[in-house]
Amino acid sequence: MFDFLLPAMSYHRKYYSPSQRKGSTTMLLPISQSGSFEKYPQPVRSVSTPSIAEKFSLSPDPQSWGSPLLVNDTEPDDILHSIDPKRDFKFDSGGNIFTSRGLANLGCIALLSVGLIVLFAGYPLVTFFTKHELSSFGGFNIGGINASGQIPEMHGNWRLIDSDTPKEAYSKKSYNGRGDFQLVFSDEFNVDGRSFYPGDDPYWEAVDLHYWATNNMEWYDPSAIRTRNGHLEITLSKKETHNLHYEGAMMTTWNKFCFTGGIMEASIVLPGDTNIHGLWPAFWAMGNLGRAGYGASLEGTWPYTYDACDVGTLPNQTRNGLPVSAVQGGDPSANGALSYLPGQRLSRCTCAGESHPGPIHEDGTYVGRAAPEIDVFEAQIEETGGLVSQSSQWAPFNAGYVWFNTSDNLVIPDSTVSQLNTYIGGVLQQATSVVSHTNQDCYEIGGTGCFSTYGFEYKPGFADAYISWISDGKLVWTLNAPGMAADTRVEIAARPVPQEPMVRCLSSILSFDCL
Repeated sequence: MFDFLLPAMSYHRKYYSPSQRKGSTTMLLPISQSGSFEKYPQPVRSVSTPSIAEKFSLSPDPQSWGSPLLVNDTEPDDILHSIDPKRDFKFDSGGNIFTSRGLANLGCIALLSVGLIVLFAGYPLVTFFTKHELSSFGGFNIGGINASGQIPEMHGNWRLIDSDTPKEAYSKKSYNGRGDFQLVFSDEFNVDGRSFYPGDDPYWEAVDLHYWATNNMEWYDPSAIRTRNGHLEITLSKKETHNLHYEGAMMTTWNKFCFTGGIMEASIVLPGDTNIHGLWPAFWAMGNLGRAGYGASLEGTWPYTYDACDVGTLPNQTRNGLPVSAVQGGDPSANGALSYLPGQRLSRCTCAGESHPGPIHEDGTYVGRAAPEIDVFEAQIEETGGLVSQSSQWAPFNAGYVWFNTSDNLVIPDSTVSQLNTYIGGVLQQATSVVSHTNQDCYEIGGTGCFSTYGFEYKPGFADAYISWISDGKLVWTLNAPGMAADTRVEIAARPVPQEPMVRCLSSILSFDCL
């Protein structure tokens, strides 16, 4: 059974499902005010349930809804929208606007207005005219923060400046009178038992490889380098490892700490004695774009220091057999060829869209990038005793590897201690090098075991740039940038004193080349 309900009407009807007789229905209709009904048999018809849309759909004609629509019919809410001037007069006239509620409303509006004016106009004006300089309280920043010098105290003494470094070493005068320098990094190696395996130290990392480039006889292993008795020790030992008979160590600051310009120096006891051949300890710096011991990273980057787009960036430093000085008068062991280098990988000739780390010159060309090398020293033994070769490597090369070593560009304060190295280069590098006698007491075996200071000071770039080398704490020679000026014989431009971020490298070497 179902009911279909409509709005209030004068009658209603109900439909009932068959009950008395199968096949018939009964429909009751109103016939009188009393509500009695008569029965009329009807033909059999099917009765279906209306859909939701049918059930709740209203005719577009409001009169069919059954509600009275006469204008004069009164409804309970008519008073809300009917107008009666007489009735409403007492509410529409007279009275006083200065009521407590009106005053409260006006006061609230006034208070909000004053607050907004003070916030957005008054406060900025007051702040401007009453401001005072903020104090650093003797620190390095506002409020005295970083009062330790912007160098955090870290467990394990891993500050940029070692806490054991004496205060008098925080500044240093130039070795050749070109100003003062401020200390930015130091490592005293006073903490025993430090490890230099990858990830163990924030600044140094020892390698695990064979350094084939210098024909080494040993394998480099991180276990062969440690701190003991307040010093860093690099041990070279006879040991069967990786099909080699010796083990040594090398560690660098590659991708951890770089520098460009300044002074790099260290106090070192050289291994062995002044009459023991084969040892080749080294302390040097190299551009961070290459990684010492990883030959692929040095292909086309070492030892370039060049920022020009010309034949100097090309493979073998030639094009179509020219210039002549690049194919004749070079390395005697290479039939006179000047260069076997593959060309500068990241040159100024790099085209837009090609691989290059940048930066870019104002004219839109890339800055020539590479991995140059400056050697603090490579120790060697001669008949006269212990020596150190202090040099820098360059590419592209001068004709015949001869740089402009005039008295203005090559300065040796004491020729009894230092002299120009006879080795000037080969097909893989050009060298500017001076050999100096060391302090013969500062060796591990034959001497007293004293520490001798070695280093270099340099200013990157062209013109007034320079490199000065230090041995036994004294200036021993200086190369001024004009010494690497443009060379028309091989059609190359000037080579700058290295402008790359440089990393520090320390190693012990036992090489067939030194025997």
